[in-house]
Amino acid sequence: MSARAIERTPSAYYHSLLIKNLLDNPVRQFPNQEIVYGDFKRQSYQELSERIHRLASGLAGLGVRPGDTVAVMDWDSHRYLECFFAVPMMGAVLHTINIRLSPEQILYTINHAEDDVILVNTEFLPILEMIRDRIEPVKKLVLLNDTGQIPATTLEIAAEYEALLASGDPGYKFPDFSEDARATTFYTTGTTGLPKGVYFSHRQLVLHTLAAGSALAGTGQGRFNRDDVYMPITPMFHVHAWGIPYVATLLGVKQIYPGRYVPEQLLNLIQRESVTFSHCVPTILQMLLSSPKIEETDLSRWKVVIGGAAMPQALARQARRRGVDIFSAYGMSETCPLLVFAQLKPHMQDWDEERQLEIRCKTGLPIPMVDLRIVDPEMNDVPHDGVSQGEVVVRSPWLTQGYLKDPQNSEQLWRGGYLHTGDIGVIDAEGYLKITDRLKDVIKTGGEWISSLELEDLILKHPAVAEAAVVGVPDPKWGERPLALVVVKPGQEVDAVMMRTWLQNFADQGMISKWGIPDRVLFVDAIPKTSVGKLDKKVMRQQYAPTGG
Repeated sequence: MSARAIERTPSAYYHSLLIKNLLDNPVRQFPNQEIVYGDFKRQSYQELSERIHRLASGLAGLGVRPGDTVAVMDWDSHRYLECFFAVPMMGAVLHTINIRLSPEQILYTINHAEDDVILVNTEFLPILEMIRDRIEPVKKLVLLNDTGQIPATTLEIAAEYEALLASGDPGYKFPDFSEDARATTFYTTGTTGLPKGVYFSHRQLVLHTLAAGSALAGTGQGRFNRDDVYMPITPMFHVHAWGIPYVATLLGVKQIYPGRYVPEQLLNLIQRESVTFSHCVPTILQMLLSSPKIEETDLSRWKVVIGGAAMPQALARQARRRGVDIFSAYGMSETCPLLVFAQLKPHMQDWDEERQLEIRCKTGLPIPMVDLRIVDPEMNDVPHDGVSQGEVVVRSPWLTQGYLKDPQNSEQLWRGGYLHTGDIGVIDAEGYLKITDRLKDVIKTGGEWISSLELEDLILKHPAVAEAAVVGVPDPKWGERPLALVVVKPGQEVDAVMMRTWLQNFADQGMISKWGIPDRVLFVDAIPKTSVGKLDKKVMRQQYAPTGG
């Protein structure tokens, strides 16, 4: 027998899950709450709402229609937040362009997404000037700047952002349409091949917002509530800044948008605006904790979610000494992105700091509506014993349904009916996931599997080490061997023999296999990273592979 559908009264209103429905209550309940853009602008939620209506009206005046694509190239700003709402709310698609990609990659994403209008910050005009003859077709450009003056450019500017809003209708009506309509698209920053487009519907973004907000709500460690002050330190072009701006707006909290990431300015804003909740990748947090201004900044009320890469325990310990409530999260571009948070369970609140630190640095517990498994190559579940490894596969209501215009890779992503993350992990008896490596980054040496993430974490425990990365490089005897790249802290000294001895101590304690100790330890000034601050291991493997290997 099939399930019975509900009966609808003819006059009943079917309430679709549309992004516009995230905005109404906070504007009504907290109209005077502040949204701050660096040192440039303060506005209220009431003004945010009016500007969203004016922006949609102005874009409609430029010819934007439902189904069209509007792209944005900007630093984190109040303007970006307005675009997060106005563009999808009018039935168009928001394309958040990764401004850290190369000009050729940016050109590819503009053409592949078929952008109709590009909102571009003055600072990124040179990129568009470089590629404009190959943009198909010619786009309408809207200028974003903080001076109010139109700069000299050879590009044709259709409108300036503030002038566009001034001419817009504050009473613009947002239509109802299918909750399955595409709301956003952006491109993965993978280290192989061309960027891949992912896309999300209104329904997916609303459900992601509600689930993430639910997982973060309440009392105890790692919470985000209406009395918090929010500042993202994850670019808004990158997976909707992890979707947290939607959560923050729904809660009606004070929001701070910092513009370009300058350590001293970020710390200034944290102090001046009493910021209590942020999220970033480990490299950004390390940059902040290394700033001289850190000594003048009170971080005792700051909660920080770390994602994008594994959080080293040494970094977490450094943050905890400053009073930061730090914990991990996990997701990827294809998952909208949030899947898990590493929050402490109630019975762990009384644990000593070191035991808690271990939990904070795990990958985390699935948030509501996430079905997460670790499986072998035949899609069989592996034991949740904290030791047995498998690939992480997931289902949830907000996962991308495929790659844009790429059916072959889409089927590969979703083989077996689960989204394949490409990450290897373990799940312990408490249900916490811990990512042990990327499937492509596991080092396979003489039949042993060596976790590059585990080795990196142990190297980073050395007091003289600022950054570390481990990759597998070809070896004629063992297939692959680990290679360590190390950046030393200023004024500190350590050499390869000392580092191998350091790791040998962990091997003697049974914490790693003796085969995991790298044959080569190279000391470098900088470690290659992707456009969003992740370690770029593809570049490392190419750059440091043995000659002829």
